[in-house]
Amino acid sequence: MDTTTWVGATAKQIARAVRRGDTNATQVVADHLEQIAISDPALGAFRVIRGGEAITEAEKVDDQEDLANLPLAGVPVAVKENTPVAGLPTWHGSAAARTAEVAEEDHEVVRRLRGAGAVVVGVTRMPEMGLWAVTDDETGPVRNPWDLQRTPGGSSGGSAAAVAAGLVPLAQGNDGLGSIRIPAACCGLVGLKPGKGVVPVDFGDKDWFGLVENGMLATTVADAALGFSVLAGQAPVKLVEPAKLRIGVSLRSPVAGVKPDEPNATAVATASKLLVDVGHDTVGADPSYPVGVQLGVLATWFAGAYVNSEGLRLDRLQPRTRQHIRLGKAAMKAGLVREKQRAVWRDRSIQFFADRSIDLLLTPALASAPPLAEQYSGIGWRRNMSVNAAYAPYGAPWNYAGLPAIVVPVGFRPDGLPLAVQLVGPPGSELLLLSVAGQFEVANPWQRHALV
Repeated sequence: MDTTTWVGATAKQIARAVRRGDTNATQVVADHLEQIAISDPALGAFRVIRGGEAITEAEKVDDQEDLANLPLAGVPVAVKENTPVAGLPTWHGSAAARTAEVAEEDHEVVRRLRGAGAVVVGVTRMPEMGLWAVTDDETGPVRNPWDLQRTPGGSSGGSAAAVAAGLVPLAQGNDGLGSIRIPAACCGLVGLKPGKGVVPVDFGDKDWFGLVENGMLATTVADAALGFSVLAGQAPVKLVEPAKLRIGVSLRSPVAGVKPDEPNATAVATASKLLVDVGHDTVGADPSYPVGVQLGVLATWFAGAYVNSEGLRLDRLQPRTRQHIRLGKAAMKAGLVREKQRAVWRDRSIQFFADRSIDLLLTPALASAPPLAEQYSGIGWRRNMSVNAAYAPYGAPWNYAGLPAIVVPVGFRPDGLPLAVQLVGPPGSELLLLSVAGQFEVANPWQRHALV
């Protein structure tokens, strides 16, 4: 780390230094705001940068007499633009929502971040209504710091780009069908989607009928664990090496006709060997992805767009979104959004771990390289569906089941883009997932930041 700036430091390093008095929150935030001003014009990660407000809030952190109980003391964080931040509109990535009323209070996860001593330096961009695994709007695409010609993924694409470029050490995102894990994989980050009911969501109708979970994107497992503990309202815990586990391995895609390319298949093989090398057992274990579940995921995704469009000017929505809304209205009318079906899939998914006598499941994180950074918002719905399904099919089933899942970097593609794998666990396994991810990090350390 450059000792003349706090840019590039981990959240844990920053918080420890601020608590000890080795630096102060104001200096840390100023360093990161300076870096954002330099790097973000090329990335487009931020919707709004809270320059003066962030400095004022950092000064308030410095004025506190007791910093000992602030696990994120002075840590600059970014918040996804669909998550209310007091004093800002909540844009949802949409021109149709940019006249939205200013939020009067923080969302609970933002309140928890600030309560832990973090400073919100800005809100990050997302695709319209969080519907896509690529991030762009009429102003242009968000770009991947590892390759500016590629997308950072979506829908938490702005958050992932900001962390991967070192603009913040931590960023909040949310995950409806992979929207934390997909950007984490695209950008070489750790991204944890908690299980159902662990972290507050409270987006009203905008949580896609309970598919959405809030979480954090980070460059290290320790930072991911720290961010998770704050969002979950838990005391930070030190991760410990787990006992010997039996881990299922599967390349099977939830989307018919889609298979992982050679680099992503190799990433799973590499991860499987790493697991064995640190003392675990691995065994082939392919989940069944019934057609009914696939249709249920699609119907709920479409219906989420329909419900979330209430109060928006439909004529200002992107063409791809309007088609999603039409399909969602039809799905609702036909009764295709079925909570009972989801409950059956959740029970079946939990039983899968018991039937196969496995503790966790290892899968690819992506099926191919991140797509080009283009303005998908201006092209047809069918093309958007094709792009999204072909490269990012592995996340959605676990939102539908409400199970926790994490993405961890495992190296690089031949073209220099990051590679990653996904680990899925039964309910309550968030800390176990983080612990195993920590073993990956020790055994196979990754480059934390792209050089932008």
